[in-house]
Amino acid sequence: MLEILYQDEWLVAVNKPSGWLVHRSWLDRDEKVVVMQTVRDQIGQHVFTVHRLDRPTSGVLLMALSSEVAHLLSQQFEQHKMQKTYHAVLRGWLDGSATLDYPLIEELDKIADKFATQERIAQEAVTDYRSLAQVEMPVAISRYDSARYTLVEMSPHTGRKHQLRRHMVHLRHPIIGDSAHGDLRQNRGAAEHFGMNRLMLHASALSLTHPVTGEPLVIRAGLDRVWQGMLQQFGWQEQIPDVPRVEFADEAVQDKPTE
Repeated sequence: MLEILYQDEWLVAVNKPSGWLVHRSWLDRDEKVVVMQTVRDQIGQHVFTVHRLDRPTSGVLLMALSSEVAHLLSQQFEQHKMQKTYHAVLRGWLDGSATLDYPLIEELDKIADKFATQERIAQEAVTDYRSLAQVEMPVAISRYDSARYTLVEMSPHTGRKHQLRRHMVHLRHPIIGDSAHGDLRQNRGAAEHFGMNRLMLHASALSLTHPVTGEPLVIRAGLDRVWQGMLQQFGWQEQIPDVPRVEFADEAVQDKPTE
């Protein structure tokens, strides 16, 4: 069973595990475990997707319980009225915070877009990022004598394919576990020495306006065992606060600890 983060008569949100497909795909016809079917069977009701997370990414996945509500939510996504918050572990040390405005050329799928001939142009891609913590571990990986990692928080303003992964690669700090864009030797070392055997990218929170009630809503997803183990090893337990899985935005402000 999947962890249900929020459910009412119009919406349902789950904590998608890393490695799960959101829906069935002809690219992986043998996959029997997908989020949509599992949620449908779990709540006994048909669900409609309004956005997606890549297979290796975990975290908040929101679905509608009717096609009408799905349309309203899709409009919020298309108009960039939802705020997404991600956490990731990067290779190396990345300092400070900034807004990265770096256009990306559309990535084509090797199979689905095999015969595509249309010239691709760079599309606007904007990501806010903030470094939360850094660590250096006395483990030699690849050509380096020690392993350095950075914990970051990211919020994309656009929704390009693999945007967060590609933006971090542009900064020369790929996300650990990124087999498509990252450093394979670093990925193997992080898995072997620190148990990070997955893409270390987690959709921690989704902020939106409820499409029916009009109330501001923040849905949060907790971290899996791989993340928890990494945080403990690196002494980062306090860097990602243990917050309720779902709360209204005005309550979140009231409950925010004093600096």
